[in-house]
This record gives sequence, structure tokens and C-alpha cells, in this order.
Amino acid sequence: MNILFIGDVVGRRGRDAVLEHLPDLMTRLQLDFVIVNGENAAGGFGITAKICGEFFDAGVNAITTGNHVWDQRETMSFIDGEHRLLRPINYPAQTPGRGSWLFEGDKGRVLVVNAMGRVFMDPLDDPFAAVGDEIDQCRLGVDADAVVIDFHGEATSEKMAMGHFADGRASLVVGTHSHVPTADTQILPGGTAFQTDAGACADYDSVIGMEKDEPLNRFTSKMASGRFTPAMGEATLCGVFVVTDPKSGLATRVDPVRLGGRLRETIPSLDAGT
Repeated sequence: MNILFIGDVVGRRGRDAVLEHLPDLMTRLQLDFVIVNGENAAGGFGITAKICGEFFDAGVNAITTGNHVWDQRETMSFIDGEHRLLRPINYPAQTPGRGSWLFEGDKGRVLVVNAMGRVFMDPLDDPFAAVGDEIDQCRLGVDADAVVIDFHGEATSEKMAMGHFADGRASLVVGTHSHVPTADTQILPGGTAFQTDAGACADYDSVIGMEKDEPLNRFTSKMASGRFTPAMGEATLCGVFVVTDPKSGLATRVDPVRLGGRLRETIPSLDAGT
């Protein structure tokens, strides 16, 4: 199975990058399943039903989120009825929505799990226990043909720990939230593909996707003079591409994806096998 995970989409320019480049990537990479982290898609804060619909119409199968999932108040009114939109699984049990879903695709069943770290983040329930319970109940290669875990966290150490925790039990563990793609794309010893952070779909002439002036002002003066607003230059689509074994569901290859904008492009080629 060919799976593309696309990192945090920041504002209009991030959405534009996904909608512009995804059709070509679907053809070029022969994609069977596409996941997008959409928690910053609505003006940099949260997501709306309209934006979800745009992503689904473009070929996205699942949308994950993180600590900004509730920034648009309307999300609470529709997330219960939209199983393709996930919130972190380690929110309290009474929280609206769900943290995982087993999707039935043309090439097989894909379990998508969304979890959030606790280091420098909100003190949610234990993400390791929540993820462990889920992937023990829905086993890779038995109950699911692929398992993808979006671990939304600040600390690289916590994200790397989650990768090793799920190694051999997931097809891909990928970090989100930091908005900068990391250079540690690899297949772990147990066969799970991993990257500490997928990066953002955002204008990289920015501070993690936001216009530079206000973040610089806050860092230099320790005062807020306005709101954070998404940068409006051309965005780079950042993500991770993984191919899974049809029997085990483990990764047989993994590649970073960067397309458009200011970052150096990295686009996998199926013909070249790299």
C-alpha cells in the first residue's frame, strides 16, 4: 500500500499547496491512502467543515489534528458525525469525536491513530497507554493492513520514544506540531517507518508558518502587540511517503516529501525506487 502523510496545513497558503500538488502526487506515487494534519488549516487555528470538505474532495482520506482542534468552535458541532476527522485519542473519554478509525480502502484496511504528547503540551491522559491499547486491539497484519500514528508533540525525544514504542506494530509513526521537517526519515529495527516531524504545509519565509513580525516582537519585547497570522507567500507541501508490505503491513520504504515554495524539493520516484 502506498500512503502519503501530509504535515500541519497552515492557513490559506498551506491549503493551496495541498489542493494544488495532491492530484499530481496521487498519480506520481500511485497513492492508495492520504492523511493530512489539518489542525491549523483555518487561518492558522483549527479547522472547519468547509475546509474538511475541500480536503476530502481533493482525495484526502483522513484528517488528524492536535492541540488546536477546538480553536474553531463549530468543530464540536460536527466532529461526532465525521469519522474521517480525528482528535487526539488521549483526550478524556467524554470529549467529542474520536482518536482513531479503521478505514476500509480499495487496497485494504488502514487504522489511523491520532495522539498528543504531554511534554510542553496540555496535560492529557497518557498517550503511550492510549496508543498501546489501540494497536493491541487492532493488530497490524491481522486486523489492519496498515497502521499510521500521528503523534502531535513538542519534544523530539517524546516523539522518538513513541516511534520505538510502536515499532513493529505500526506501518508509520510520524510527528507533527513542530512545523519543521526533520532529517531522520528511517525504518526502525522492527519495520516501522518513522520521522520525528513531517513539517508543515506553509510559507517558510515565516516563523513556523506565521508572519514574522509578531513572533519576533514577542521574543524581543516579551509583549504582544497583535495576533499571529499565517504567512502569505508560496507554501511548501511537506510530508512523508511510505510503502507497506502487503502481508505484514510493515514499511518497505519511506521518503520525505517537500514540494513547492522555498524549501529544496524532495520528491520520491517510483521508477527510480528512491
